[in-house]
Amino acid sequence: MFTGIIKFKPNDQMLFNRENILMEDDKTLQEYGITMASAKAQAPCQLGLALRTSSGEFEILEMTPYSAPPDLPEVMKNTEASNGQEQA
Repeated sequence: MFTGIIKFKPNDQMLFNRENILMEDDKTLQEYGITMASAKAQAPCQLGLALRTSSGEFEILEMTPYSAPPDLPEVMKNTEASNGQEQA
């Protein structure tokens, strides 16, 4: 998962979806409906990560929003509305 970034082994990590349901290790994000089409900069996907503490227990999951995406520029709104086709 995130081993290279956070330096925790995979068995010391638990990933949760936005409903706080534990995601299974043997499934891909795509199997949970998380794709480039569904998780965009203007509509990010929310995931939770709990790490194993030094006591061997996993920390309590706390979903903390760190940032909110800015409003889309008008140019991008028109592109999304027309699915990439120019408007007349």
